Amino acid sequence: MYRILKQLNQRRLDSPFFFYMNFRESVKKLLDEALTLNPELFLISLKIGADSAVHITLDGDHGVTLKDCMNISRHIEHALDRDEHDFSLEVASAGVGTPLVNMRQYTKNINRKLEVTLSEGPPVIGTLVAVDQETFTLEWKQREPKPIGKGKVTVTKNKQLSYDSIVNANVVL
Repeated sequence: MYRILKQLNQRRLDSPFFFYMNFRESVKKLLDEALTLNPELFLISLKIGADSAVHITLDGDHGVTLKDCMNISRHIEHALDRDEHDFSLEVASAGVGTPLVNMRQYTKNINRKLEVTLSEGPPVIGTLVAVDQETFTLEWKQREPKPIGKGKVTVTKNKQLSYDSIVNANVVL
């Protein structure tokens, strides 16, 4: 009986799922180490495909350089054994078209124009003027009819939005 259980456990350890989970944990641990060495960088996404293709997207408080991507890539690649697990690794920076997903990205983009798609209501386009833990504030100028008389006047509008109410937020050029 013991021998049968041992064989079953060994099969589980040899299964592709076990290797995938072990590989994923190793990559995540190495990525966390590399980001600890570079505190101005932060993770946007980590995707590992069934074919062991690793895609890492980073952003930084002051942007991400090619050298930053190379350093992160080397830190991970040199610590993993290709004989044990064959993989491909891609480390990239978040581009302008990449949606904002992290509060640090909002903070970094203060005074830049955002287009925000809300879960309810029309999209809002405005300049990001304030950020806190639960909300951010957009400001924009809008033409409205004069309160008295004919014609229009330009007014400044503000809207405070919670992170929970947005579907998508992108920096607009």
